[in-house]
Amino acid sequence: MSTLRFGYVTGSVLGALWLFVLATTLAVLMSFATGDPFRPAGLWSLLWGAALGLGLVALRPGKGIASLAAAVVFVLLAVIGIGPVASGETASTLWKLVGSGALGLATGWSLHVILGHLPGMGALTRHEFEEAVIRFLTGFGYIFFTAIVAIPFYVMVMTSLKNQSELIRNPLDFTIDLSQGWGLFRSYVELFADFNFGSYLWTSFYVSVLTVLLTLAFSIPGAYAVARLRFRGRAAFSRSILLIYMVPMIVLALPIYIAFSMTGLRNTIFGIFLIYPVTTIPVALYMLQGYFRGLPAEVEEAGLMDGLSRLAVIWKITLPLSLPALASVSLYVFMIAWNEFLLAFMLLDDPSKFTLTRGIASLNSSEIPRQHLMAGAVVATVPIMALFLGLERFMTKGLTAGSVKG
Repeated sequence: MSTLRFGYVTGSVLGALWLFVLATTLAVLMSFATGDPFRPAGLWSLLWGAALGLGLVALRPGKGIASLAAAVVFVLLAVIGIGPVASGETASTLWKLVGSGALGLATGWSLHVILGHLPGMGALTRHEFEEAVIRFLTGFGYIFFTAIVAIPFYVMVMTSLKNQSELIRNPLDFTIDLSQGWGLFRSYVELFADFNFGSYLWTSFYVSVLTVLLTLAFSIPGAYAVARLRFRGRAAFSRSILLIYMVPMIVLALPIYIAFSMTGLRNTIFGIFLIYPVTTIPVALYMLQGYFRGLPAEVEEAGLMDGLSRLAVIWKITLPLSLPALASVSLYVFMIAWNEFLLAFMLLDDPSKFTLTRGIASLNSSEIPRQHLMAGAVVATVPIMALFLGLERFMTKGLTAGSVKG
């Protein structure tokens, strides 16, 4: 096989696979958005994708021309009934044409990005072939991982905005009726009015904050000692900090339950406050010791020479320099405590003391409408998601700051 011919084969194969990926994605999106049945037409999507890829490699049109041409062709194919996306008899013709046009624009533009660098009439080098494959895999990765994150969240939100009759009539219809206005949010109103979710939110919030404070109180001096002080067993202690994560929590569940029952700590917030830091202090120690090692020791030594005590050096010098790491550790510990479920499910039985995750689990009942469970999941997810997105740059900075010494 010549290099010229191999270039055409590359364009055809990648074009076929890429159109199948986009057709599958569009079919899922349109099914969720319209409630009508859409599915990828496997054979036709592979065939038209191969033809489009071959045409891009052979003719090398501009990005705009390729996108418009693909959109026009896909709309015509949808009219004939042999397009890349198939639909049921109940699907709207308008949605079919709009979806086909959007698919054509997306396919033409993205395939031009993947295959546009391939030579039309020249030889295809190994570098050009690998670059095309990498671009294809990169695009596929973006679509795949975005889909597995976004689709469950979309289903969760849309289900929470429905009423019981809509869910019974068609549980797979994820469209919403905007004409209901504020009535769409009745599940959330009922969640706080009838299921005590305000109390669950407050309990999770202050338990998470107290867990962060207790974790920092133990992990800061512990991590500083491992990073700066010399004592017997320091190396072994440093290497064994994360050993607790080698033991699954489910293995410790029964001993913890028995111990807390015998001491009267089960079904108490104080017991939860004691056990949560056990799971967070090791990871905080591990993260902070790496950051402390990266700080210049000369600054602390200068403070000691000026007459400061070791504790004063930590308070006045080390901690101000470690604010990015402390912020990232605090956020990470807060998310662990906010999302923790196993210990709360095992130790809490009194609804007045439920954390948010334990409260959501109590909604998973045949007697409680499904939309309330989904509304509870949204309430638990959105605050921590907003907090993470708002402080993500601080978390990233803190996690990477200690990776390079000096």
